[in-house]
Amino acid sequence: MLRLISATPSPYARKVRIALAEKAIPFELVTEVPWDSTTSTPRYNPLEKLPVLLLPNGGSVYESHFILEWLEAHYPTPPLLPAEMEARLAARQTEVLADGVCDAFLLLFFERHRAPDQQSEAWMARQRRKIDGGLRALAAQAGDRDWMVGDSFGLADIATGAVLRYLDIRFPDLPWRRLHPNLSALSDRLEQRPSFQGSVPVPQVITDRVV
Repeated sequence: MLRLISATPSPYARKVRIALAEKAIPFELVTEVPWDSTTSTPRYNPLEKLPVLLLPNGGSVYESHFILEWLEAHYPTPPLLPAEMEARLAARQTEVLADGVCDAFLLLFFERHRAPDQQSEAWMARQRRKIDGGLRALAAQAGDRDWMVGDSFGLADIATGAVLRYLDIRFPDLPWRRLHPNLSALSDRLEQRPSFQGSVPVPQVITDRVV
C-alpha cells in the first residue's frame, strides 16, 4: 500500500490527499511536522520537504506537483487533467499560480516568526504583493464558472481549493473572501466534496526553532 507523509496544515500535502481520494487509491497517512528534528522526511526526500509518497517497493516520490503527475500516469482513471492540450496547460498554469500563493504565504509565515527587530518589512511586503496578485489572477480565471478549467472538476480545482482553505487556517485576517466573492463561493462548493471533507487542514505546533 502507498504511504503519504503529510503535515496537517499543508496545502501541498492536501492536494495529494484529495487526488488520492478522488481516484479511490488506498493509502496510509503518516502525519509529521517537517520542521522538527524528529521528522523522517530527510530519509525519503533530499530536499526535506513534504509531502512524500512512499511506494511499496521502497522508493519515494516527492514534491506535490510531481506526485500528482506520477499519480496521473499510474492511476489515469478518473483523470484529473483534461485531454485537450490547451485545457491541460491551463490546469497546470492554475496549479503554478496556487502553489506560488502558497509559497509566498509560507515565506511570510516564517518571517513573522522572527524577532521583530529581525523582520524585513520590504520582504514581507513583497510576499503580500505576490499573494494579492496570485489571488487576483485566480479570481479572474474563475470568473462566474463552476470549475476553474473546462466543465468538470480537476487538478485546477484541487490546487485552488487547497490554497483557499489554507488562507482560512493560517491567515484568517486576510479579507480574501470579501475581495474575491467568486473564489469564496468556489471554496465553499469544493469543501462539500468528500475528498475535501476528509482532508480539512488543521494547524500544527512547531517544536523546534526554525528561524
